[in-house]
Amino acid sequence: MAVSDIRSAKPVDAPRQADLDKCVHCGLCLNACPTYRELHVEMDSPRGRIYQMVQVAAGAPITESYVEHIDLCLACRACETACPSGVEYGRLVEAARADIENRTHRSFSARVLRHLVFENLLPSRFATRIAAIGLGAAQALRLKLPGRMGELMALAPKVERPFFYSNLGRVFPPNGERKYRVAFLSGCIANVCFARLNEATVRVLQANGCEVTIPARQTCCGALHVHAGLREPARRLARRNIDAVIALEKAGGDFDAIITNAAGCGSTLKEYDELLEHDAEYSDRARRFVAQMRDVTEFLASIELNAPMREVRATVTYQDSCHLAHGQRIRSAPRELLKRVAGVVFKEMAMPDSCCGSAGVYNVLHTDMSMALLEKKMAAVNATGADRIVTANPGCMLQLRAGVARWGRGQRVSHVVEILDEAFSVTIDK
Repeated sequence: MAVSDIRSAKPVDAPRQADLDKCVHCGLCLNACPTYRELHVEMDSPRGRIYQMVQVAAGAPITESYVEHIDLCLACRACETACPSGVEYGRLVEAARADIENRTHRSFSARVLRHLVFENLLPSRFATRIAAIGLGAAQALRLKLPGRMGELMALAPKVERPFFYSNLGRVFPPNGERKYRVAFLSGCIANVCFARLNEATVRVLQANGCEVTIPARQTCCGALHVHAGLREPARRLARRNIDAVIALEKAGGDFDAIITNAAGCGSTLKEYDELLEHDAEYSDRARRFVAQMRDVTEFLASIELNAPMREVRATVTYQDSCHLAHGQRIRSAPRELLKRVAGVVFKEMAMPDSCCGSAGVYNVLHTDMSMALLEKKMAAVNATGADRIVTANPGCMLQLRAGVARWGRGQRVSHVVEILDEAFSVTIDK
């Protein structure tokens, strides 16, 4: 991507000067940043990246170096937690990537690949099913692919049949008296690779008095699109999800909450109001949608759980998903839920909110950096002596399973909801 490739068209999305001006360049973000801790390069720190954004906003060209430094960011938002000035770095880096996307040309092969993944695969149930069937066949045959392909296969999620798609459009009654009416957004890839987790989520909600509706018209949340700088496709997906929920509320009444079990998705779902703030038709709808959005751990920790729960004997440690801890500011809820389960012995790991290196598709695009971060994470896990690693995001689960395979001690990786599902021991009403 050369400087000569800059387009003349004015970008629609770019870092706002008011947001850039919040940074006082104090440097308290440096030690919170995974790439800075790993590389000790100022331009790969939040402060350094903001300095580069300021230069571009002032008219400096978008160079290869700028793109590389912005692209290497995990967007984990740990710097936001550390920042005393309230810099919304997540908003800045996503806007910078959108600015790069709008003002530069990618290679033909890169454009084709991005179009296939972001425009054709993630939003399409048909394409996702076909891809899952192909991946599942390769996994069943235990194909050993050479080089880079083999490395990526090791990071790929396991396909889980039957897919969760068959549940879209269904309404699951509560076990006993209905206390809440909730909508569950099941994701995109999760429908084929985390189908059992989605089922467990429904069961746990049912066990706690929830009537659970799975919106039939829901689609990909757009989180990966936003992280890649593709804000217009993300806006289209956001409108579809908002419409899917509104249609159900018009038919059956308001929901008490809209639930997701994926922290990475939830962070974007809770920022639909920002994504659509200039959309005259959807800005108010987006704000109402965001007001209803809850991570499943956030929701469950806010209600009185039905008793009794059976004992789950396990020594667990909890890995904070970056987009739950730093993006949504939810830390205590998952831990409170785990500690409510009899038999669970909780062991806090060192630096539980440091990024595991998953970060959407970061582990695919920047595998070396991702694995360096994961190795450190697994050292912290191993030091606890826990036999189960618990988190609240499917992407983190995939990464941690890869970590166990390389550096672990046979630990089992679970979602918080899966621990609760074992404790409630209920089954989905077929």
